[in-house]
Amino acid sequence: MSISKESELKGMQQASEAVACTLREMINYARPGMSTKELDDYGAKILSGFGAKSAPYLTYGFPGHTCISVGGEFCHGIPSATRILNEGDLVNIDVSAELNGYWSDNGGSFVLGKDIHQHQKLVDTSKEILRKALEHIRGGVRISDIGHLMETEAKKKGYKVIKNLAGHGVGRSLHEEPVDLLNYKNKFDRRRFRKNSVVALETFIATTSTYADTLSDGWTMIGNKGGFMAQHEHTIVITDGKPVILTEENGILN
Repeated sequence: MSISKESELKGMQQASEAVACTLREMINYARPGMSTKELDDYGAKILSGFGAKSAPYLTYGFPGHTCISVGGEFCHGIPSATRILNEGDLVNIDVSAELNGYWSDNGGSFVLGKDIHQHQKLVDTSKEILRKALEHIRGGVRISDIGHLMETEAKKKGYKVIKNLAGHGVGRSLHEEPVDLLNYKNKFDRRRFRKNSVVALETFIATTSTYADTLSDGWTMIGNKGGFMAQHEHTIVITDGKPVILTEENGILN
């Protein structure tokens, strides 16, 4: 969507507060021995407290309130009572929701407890790439140039980007124009970011894979060549200068 009046900005701020606080509290609540369903139920209570509704459930009938992916799962992991978190797991939580007709989206990867499997470098690289992208994004900048920046920074650290996952516009629904905010340069994409537009900008930084495949459960995605992936996502408003980070309260870049 494009922000054209104060009430729209306020609506997006409220929806973004709900998802950002939920993500932050879920990350803080996660611990070894907990099931991903227990973690999801905790997040559902926080969303409900804001009066917000799970976006993936509303939009796609997703079997959970949030997406929780663990280990080699890249994204869209289904919360389960049998999926138990362990020390050192690479965990990704993606929280999106609708509140009073406005939709917001955010996510973050983190290492649970001690980094016994050496995932922290991947997580930190993903954070740094999102941070740099946010420093360069503004109205008039080519969408493909931000994708080029992301892939270039990933390669510098010895990582790859997932080419069939992308950021997207958001606001009046979960996925809107502009779609396909890729993590690499599409030379055929002539679009530019537009001032006052709202987008969910996200990283998809991987160790060995360049594409994500969907498992037989119809939701969970893993790498075509295995390995691990880190994702960090903010919903932002594009401006002529620094973007307004609507989901900043999630603290994912801290």
